[in-house]
Amino acid sequence: MRPEEIFSSDPEIVSGELVFRGTRVPVETLFENLRGGLSLGEFLDNFPTVERAQAEAALILAVKDLRRMVP
Repeated sequence: MRPEEIFSSDPEIVSGELVFRGTRVPVETLFENLRGGLSLGEFLDNFPTVERAQAEAALILAVKDLRRMVP
């Protein structure tokens, strides 16, 4: 998935925060929930408007960014 298929940002939706496209769920919420001990499945159960493919793509993109940061 391309980033524009996963995320969106609109000043009219959650004050312009980066959200999962087609939802009002901030992407940051995924990482906060995982950090808090929830599994990906639990996150998806709690936020059914987020598609599994969107959440997995967000995690993959985060790992790719981290790899670029570390030589």
